[in-house]
Amino acid sequence: MIEVKKVSAQEELDKVFAIRKEVFVVEQNCPPELEWENEDVSHHFLAFLESKPAGACRWRKTDKGYKLERFAVLKSCRGKGVAQAMLKTVLADLPKDAEYVYLHAQITAIGLYQKFDFQAVGDIFEEAGIQHYKMVLKK
Repeated sequence: MIEVKKVSAQEELDKVFAIRKEVFVVEQNCPPELEWENEDVSHHFLAFLESKPAGACRWRKTDKGYKLERFAVLKSCRGKGVAQAMLKTVLADLPKDAEYVYLHAQITAIGLYQKFDFQAVGDIFEEAGIQHYKMVLKK
């Protein structure tokens, strides 16, 4: 069973940050200083698989629109629908006036976002040493 909760208590945020550290900093070798930004202006989510923390993500309002970010699923929990459940929950949580919704997708995750009507725009670019495409939600 997968459950995704919007979280704000420090104990829950610590679990969010631990998942992001494991996936981005340890596994993908992202520089830690690039990982921790905009935490106080973001809406954080924690996913559970069989009642255990399995994934994390967030959204925040930017000057361009609403950006979905930091989708991370622990290696042992991948391929079980955790990322899809997080994406559904985050999209449902966005304000009704969220006209422009976008994200920066790692190349390996493009298929996931396409299932939810995101479309790649522009050229491939590098962020934290990883290839990405900007993707925008089609309305």
